[in-house]
Amino acid sequence: MTPSEKERFDALYQQHLTQLKLQGKRAKTISAYSLAVRRITEYFDRCPDTLTIEDLRRYFSQLIGQVSWSTIKLDRCGLQFFYKHTLNKQWEWIGIIKPPKVKRLPNIISPEQVAQIINTTREPRYRVLFLTLYTMGLRINEALNLTISDIDSHNMQVHVRYGKGGKDRLVPLPHRALHALRRYWCTHRHPKLLFPSKGKCCDVAFNDQGAQKALKQVVQECGIHKRITPHSLRHCFATHLLEQGLDLRSLQILLGHASLNTTARYTQLTQLKLHDANQALNQLADRLHLDWELTV
Repeated sequence: MTPSEKERFDALYQQHLTQLKLQGKRAKTISAYSLAVRRITEYFDRCPDTLTIEDLRRYFSQLIGQVSWSTIKLDRCGLQFFYKHTLNKQWEWIGIIKPPKVKRLPNIISPEQVAQIINTTREPRYRVLFLTLYTMGLRINEALNLTISDIDSHNMQVHVRYGKGGKDRLVPLPHRALHALRRYWCTHRHPKLLFPSKGKCCDVAFNDQGAQKALKQVVQECGIHKRITPHSLRHCFATHLLEQGLDLRSLQILLGHASLNTTARYTQLTQLKLHDANQALNQLADRLHLDWELTV
């Protein structure tokens, strides 16, 4: 870019950041949407307000295969926001890129395997974090950002703040989780956070990447041949509660899902449903009268 183009881009980029804040976007969304604008600017080495539809087709074409579809979707949304709110232009090329709709079922492990993982975790902060994720069905950022004031031991519930979509919810607090959180807090006695990064003086929770790596190592040590992440513990929480007979509506509230359809997918993962399906399939096959089987 020429110096004048660079100056124009810097001004537009700052407007983009301002609009993201004014539209109430959360920190992660602001980071992703601003990265989308920087990435396409670096690719063409010119201000994105000069790009044509053909330029955009070429850009997204080279992205496919290099990054995940989730990254491509974020870039598309970020550029759409930039054109609409910063450049005040109509978004005319939304059909240029259409990520495939893929609905995958998460990996689920048994309660015994969850206990094995927690017991095998050596570092106390990760051990308590994994217990918290599983027994309350929290997303990892929800758990890491818990504060002392969020724990209501009188009513045995936890106030989960700023969940997905900026929504708060109340979640029952199991006694074992409360005792574990109390014991862990006594090791650092931070005045606010339950999972501080660097002791009493730091007001930031520790990084979730460390928890990801720790869990990956523990899963390998346990000989579990599935890709299990901290979010998998939330999936296990939901599936195991359904197996215990909890109704879908109650589970939806616990998980903080906006739609019951999102919660309903866990019914496909319960052992009871799998057992019923296997039994029905075997009954279907056993009703067939196959003469040729007698000669084998």
